[in-house]
Amino acid sequence: MRVCLASTSPARLALLRQSGIEPLTMAPDVDEDAVARAEEERRGAPLEPAEIVLLLGRAKAADVAARLSAEDPAFEGIVIGGDSMFAIDGRVYGKPHRADEAIRRWEEMRGRTGVLHSGHSVFLIRPGGEPVEAWASAEASVSFAADVTAEEIRAYVASREPLQVAGAFTVDGLGGAFIERVEGDPSTVVGMSLSMLRRLAGELGVRWTDLWNRVG
Repeated sequence: MRVCLASTSPARLALLRQSGIEPLTMAPDVDEDAVARAEEERRGAPLEPAEIVLLLGRAKAADVAARLSAEDPAFEGIVIGGDSMFAIDGRVYGKPHRADEAIRRWEEMRGRTGVLHSGHSVFLIRPGGEPVEAWASAEASVSFAADVTAEEIRAYVASREPLQVAGAFTVDGLGGAFIERVEGDPSTVVGMSLSMLRRLAGELGVRWTDLWNRVG
C-alpha cells in the first residue's frame, strides 16, 4: 500500500517520515484563491477558516488523485492532502512572507491564544476503480508566551523560519520555545493531524500500520 502526499510542504513530509511513512510527493495544481472565491460566491457568504482549509485540502488531494490515477494506472494506495490556517479571535494569520509583517504578527500574538485549523482529505486509489475519499477537519489551540521580548522576536524573524508558515510560527522548530501550551493533537500544529489521518484511512479500510515503510 503506497502513499502519495499532495503537498510540497517540508513540515508535512517530515511529519509522515517521522511516523514511519516515506511517501511519494506531488505538487497539487490548485488555484487556492480561485477555489475559495468560487465557493463563497456559490454560498453567497464568507467561509469560516475551518471551512476554507477543508475545501482546499480536498481540492489539493482530488487534483493529485486524478492525475496520479491517469499517469500511473497501477498505483494502489492513498493520497493525502491538507491545508492549514491560523486564526486569533476570528482573524486569519496567514504566511507573513516579509520580515516586517512577521514582527508585527508576533507583537500582536504574544500572550494570546489562537486556533490552528487543518483540513484533511484522504483518497483511496485502486487499479481499475474510482478514487474514494474520506475527509475531516481538526483544530488545536496554541498559546504564546507573554514575555517574548522584542529582541527575541527580531532574532526569530531573522532566522527566516516564520516567513513561509501559517501564523508565522512553528511548534517543532525554533518557534517552539515561545509556545507555552498546545491543546489538541500537536501534529495538527505541524501541518496535519496524524490521529485524524489514521482515522480517515481506517474509514477507507486501510490500516495505518500497513503504511509503515521506513526502516530506522
